[in-house]
Amino acid sequence: MRLQLVLAAFLMSSVSYAQDVHVRVSPDVKTGVEATTEFPTIQMAMDHHHWPSKGGRVYIEIAPGTYHERVIVTQNHPNITLIGMGKSPSDVVITNSLNAKQAGGTFFTETVEINGNGFEADNITFENAAGDTGQAVAAAVRADRAVFKNCRFLGHQDTLFADYGRQYYVDSYIEGGVDFIFGNAAAVFDRDEIHSNGPGFLTAQSRTAADQTTGYVIVDSKVTSKMEQGNTELGNSEHVQTPNLKPKKDSVGLGRPWRSYSRVVYIHTALPADIIPEGWNSWGRMSPDLHAYYAEYNSTGPGANPTARVSWSHQLTAKEAAQFMPKAFLAGKDHWNPIAAASKLP
Repeated sequence: MRLQLVLAAFLMSSVSYAQDVHVRVSPDVKTGVEATTEFPTIQMAMDHHHWPSKGGRVYIEIAPGTYHERVIVTQNHPNITLIGMGKSPSDVVITNSLNAKQAGGTFFTETVEINGNGFEADNITFENAAGDTGQAVAAAVRADRAVFKNCRFLGHQDTLFADYGRQYYVDSYIEGGVDFIFGNAAAVFDRDEIHSNGPGFLTAQSRTAADQTTGYVIVDSKVTSKMEQGNTELGNSEHVQTPNLKPKKDSVGLGRPWRSYSRVVYIHTALPADIIPEGWNSWGRMSPDLHAYYAEYNSTGPGANPTARVSWSHQLTAKEAAQFMPKAFLAGKDHWNPIAAASKLP
């Protein structure tokens, strides 16, 4: 009887602590069999990893390499963490090349599709290599409490579909040319580089009603462009800029409304010379149909031009800007702290 009580107590204590699962992905792994911990592809690891105990997390540790595959994180796969094991995000690249014409629509083109809440990624590149061929999504994110740290998102049109839930992108690099951050998530881009590789608009946020808590906030970041001289820190050698070129004026817009209540805010962000003076575009929507909320606070750089901005945009006070800082804007009813969540990643 005593032995049974001890065993029962042990079992109860063991299930009271969340057990994480760690698996490895590497091109060196030649076979991947269910119930193993090593796999040759990321999707195989997603499909066949052990399940953690309640509250646990699955860590997929990805060896350096270029992974030519499409990855889907389904809704019933919460708390997935992808970790690139290279020295920089350019060492682990998940890539595919598919545009809307080939796929039958924009929303079938994504290289990586993320639907499971609590998703995390660190030190990884997400790429759609279709180039300037129309809509071609590198990552589609429809997950709440998603964190991307030290990641790269590479594409041209519609690179990052940040569409649902609360999302936090920190110390990352996002590249595209046309509407390349789009969707209706509540997303904060913190200490990021947003790089325009052609004329177009940086954002196409799609809030549909005034009471929605969604929108994009770009804070303590920098916008760079193809025409700027020099290289960028996170772009690395694959994205060396052509030297001795003067910036092309008036070719890049801060945003335009994919839906009428679009909301985008830039805070403490450096803007290049080729930002259009008016900053924003109505995409043909006129009052009373246009209810977009577009704002800036303390923009810097040659593209900062508050007196020339469209009359329906806003220049915020420090108090007004405070509500859009990461911890406030993404807190939600559960008081989620995205900065603390990101700090736990390597």
